[in-house]
Amino acid sequence: MVQNTNFQLIMEKELNVIQSDILQGRKPPSLLLHGCCAPCSSYVLEYLNKYFLITSFYYNPNISEEVEYIKRVNELNRLIEEMPVINEVNLMIGRYEPEEFERAIKGLENLGEKSRRCYACYELRIRETAKTAADEGFDYFTTTLSISPHKNAGWLNEIGERLGEEYGVKYLYADFKKRNGYKRSIELSKEYNLYRQDYCGCRYSKAENINKRQQEGNNCDSRT
Repeated sequence: MVQNTNFQLIMEKELNVIQSDILQGRKPPSLLLHGCCAPCSSYVLEYLNKYFLITSFYYNPNISEEVEYIKRVNELNRLIEEMPVINEVNLMIGRYEPEEFERAIKGLENLGEKSRRCYACYELRIRETAKTAADEGFDYFTTTLSISPHKNAGWLNEIGERLGEEYGVKYLYADFKKRNGYKRSIELSKEYNLYRQDYCGCRYSKAENINKRQQEGNNCDSRT
């Protein structure tokens, strides 16, 4: 599927079919939703819970420190417990395997944000989601990652489509930043007082963010 495809429109067409089936008395389909964190999941859960029986799948071996990993999963769990929904949302926690992330991005470590390093990270997490969805008998799978303006929705949907075919589970195309999705996630983060991290998760993105802030500080100092 081409990179400039309107993935939001594709999803809306799918949701219309699902809604029509529900109105005719059919049970909502099950969705395994890869969740990277609570802020990104907030809007997606609000948006999709009336169409699906959602299980939020927290599989993020890219997160560099275990304390950060635990902090993010606890926030996601709290959001799920506190957010009012039409259909119950469950949480499934995947294995914390940072060595799997390091293996996946080997040789790409220094490429920087939005590079093939990120592509490899996306694929690692979406593959585990697709495999788990197949093993557990889910009807659909997708990821919250496309809500971020820093994530390449074309790449995410390309990977999802390919892995859906590989594992035999329907992939839900999405670009959740559309329709003011990212803006709504910020609003919900404030409403639920969610912890919003200032880097993606891996030690490389953390170091790049620290370096960027230091450079910005130095530039500020040079102008005073």
